[in-house]
Amino acid sequence: MEGILSQVTVTVNKQDYNIACDNGQETHLARLANYVDHRCQELKAAVGNIRDDRLLVMVALLLSDELSDAYTELETIKSADEGAAKFADQQEAISLSLDVLAKRIERIAETVEAA
Repeated sequence: MEGILSQVTVTVNKQDYNIACDNGQETHLARLANYVDHRCQELKAAVGNIRDDRLLVMVALLLSDELSDAYTELETIKSADEGAAKFADQQEAISLSLDVLAKRIERIAETVEAA
């Protein structure tokens, strides 16, 4: 049943939040919230006492940076895949050219032997 929303209570930085999500996405949402909470705790440990609003902004920026790095890595992988595909195409073309040359050499050799 699409369109049905579930309510999930997640805890981030010792604060509970009731969040709506698509039915079936509750576990995924809970994992995401746990990750955000984990990053909050790491940042608090690194910088000490910090206001909640500032902490959440800093965590959002850290997560955005991670996402940006992941997108960059994905683009690098896609470019490498495209390069590998081009290389495979070039190898195929070289292989076909070598086959044509081998046949020509065979014909020339046959002609020389016949003469």
